[in-house]
Amino acid sequence: MSNILLYAEVTKENYIHTVLFELAYKAQELAKKLNNADVSALLICKTGLAEEFKEAFINSGFDYVYIAEHDRFANYSTELYSKIAVDVINEVKPEIVLIGATTQGRDLAPKISSSLHTGLTADCTGLDINEKGQLAATRPTFGGKLMATILCKTLPQMATVRPKVFKPAPENIVKDTKFIYIKPDIDNVDTKVKFVEFVKGLNTAINELDSADIIVAGGKGMKNEAGFELLKNFAESIGACIAASRGAVEMGLAPVDIQIGQTGKTVTPKLYIACGISGAIQHIVGMQDSDKIIAINTDEKAPIFEISDCGIVGDAFEILPKLTTEILNNKE
Repeated sequence: MSNILLYAEVTKENYIHTVLFELAYKAQELAKKLNNADVSALLICKTGLAEEFKEAFINSGFDYVYIAEHDRFANYSTELYSKIAVDVINEVKPEIVLIGATTQGRDLAPKISSSLHTGLTADCTGLDINEKGQLAATRPTFGGKLMATILCKTLPQMATVRPKVFKPAPENIVKDTKFIYIKPDIDNVDTKVKFVEFVKGLNTAINELDSADIIVAGGKGMKNEAGFELLKNFAESIGACIAASRGAVEMGLAPVDIQIGQTGKTVTPKLYIACGISGAIQHIVGMQDSDKIIAINTDEKAPIFEISDCGIVGDAFEILPKLTTEILNNKE
């Protein structure tokens, strides 16, 4: 029986990272193309925490969940987590292993793949099963100018996928999930890194970007700090989060934490307003699945208009202040 194994990341706040549920729904689709393969998850967490997550696994279509609990798993460790993952993969022998391309996932996945001597396709934006039953993993390449579909010659076929690339199931997929507890064999594992302290970022605007319903993003066309100040005022008037293109970040107009695109975040808000953003593929891959896209650009031939639901050809420096004033007046 074929098996697709997903890594269930536990965050510092002790909840399952939402990327698991995005991957779980995609895995259901892939499983159907593999003669209804099993969809499984690997959960590594501190002692006693797994019980809190069981209902979520049952409602997300998992056939099996492999659980490794230990007090040493309270904080993420590359050496400990990869040892457990490799042991489980060698035992279960899944054909496909999928991991969220989070900070943790990007650290863990290559360690697992190198230990297993198998390939890894990183930061995928598309997953499918080809006519030969192989995982076809698509990702941007050559600086985002091309999209490459990559096949892995060895098993398991591994890929990481950034959060928000896929959407979670619109409703529960309930299965009779089997929970299998694994006794961690880590007594002889020496960790080279010692956890000292976790300091959480305090910028709430950045932390809320992943779940924002409305995002206002600025590009190089916003030109300077005054331009981004207009952007911030407009965003505040409509209750939106601020984001930026790579070009704007490189100009020093915005922090890298709010960069959208191939080398930044992937977002799927209900409304995405792109101001002064030309629409290079590197940026588009990070926001193309937004429900509605509005673009403001002086260049009527800008690529961003090709994916926009509504386009305004004009200068954002003139348009944004008028929109902000109109919105504030209507609120009053």
